[in-house]
Amino acid sequence: MDTVIVQLPGREGHLNGSSDGRPHLLHLGPGETADFGRGGPGSPVRITLDDPGVSRHAGVITAAEDYWRLSNYSGHATYVVENMEGAGEHIKVPPGRLGAPVPFEFSRVVLPASDGEVDFKVFAPEHTYLDAGTGVPAGEPTQSPFALDQTAKYFLVLLALCEPRLRDPSSGAIPGVSEVLERLRPLEGCHDLTRSAVNYHIDYLATVKLRLRGGEERAAGTSRKRAELVALALRFDLVREEHLALLRPSTPRDRVGSGMHG
Repeated sequence: MDTVIVQLPGREGHLNGSSDGRPHLLHLGPGETADFGRGGPGSPVRITLDDPGVSRHAGVITAAEDYWRLSNYSGHATYVVENMEGAGEHIKVPPGRLGAPVPFEFSRVVLPASDGEVDFKVFAPEHTYLDAGTGVPAGEPTQSPFALDQTAKYFLVLLALCEPRLRDPSSGAIPGVSEVLERLRPLEGCHDLTRSAVNYHIDYLATVKLRLRGGEERAAGTSRKRAELVALALRFDLVREEHLALLRPSTPRDRVGSGMHG
């Protein structure tokens, strides 16, 4: 089980990897570590931050059960871990701090550098959530195989994709990326959402959260991927009619636009 996924610096894009076969992502299971920094001759690091202002061995991240820890090896620099889903929420990891726990699902680790700052992203997709109203009289709670955070933007993207079917089960419409973007932008916290961000969340849902079948998912076009996400989410009630309250009220224009594909 991968509890932590690191998006390597300088390799932005889809979660599936680049066309030349070089991986974009570093997967870590519980207890596994990855060091980061500038590295040096004969002493490479797994997460390379190529800036002369960054220590050769700046620190290490350690995957835990459903979160991760950050150790700061610097003697003078404070590192900042930003919650990419929060409104400025962040934690500071001071020099010499070892094993600072990071609770965010989407994080950006920011280090001071000679030319401003450098950063890399860390995802902890195995966060678990107990269904509301579920009683746990004894023993460990039953956990959903699909750990979805209903406060995350990826959940809003999934909800917008499923909205036509939730409102009318006979509808076969699957909103396109442009329609999802138009639907979500008026929401608080989504005003700066971009087309590329929507595509990223769709890719994250397909590869990490809902884990569409590997070979088929990689070969699928954008339209097919959206359709498979909707089918899986509705089949297992991952999004339900009551979740529509998270979206602004539907308008006639939204209903007409939902039949379009981007």
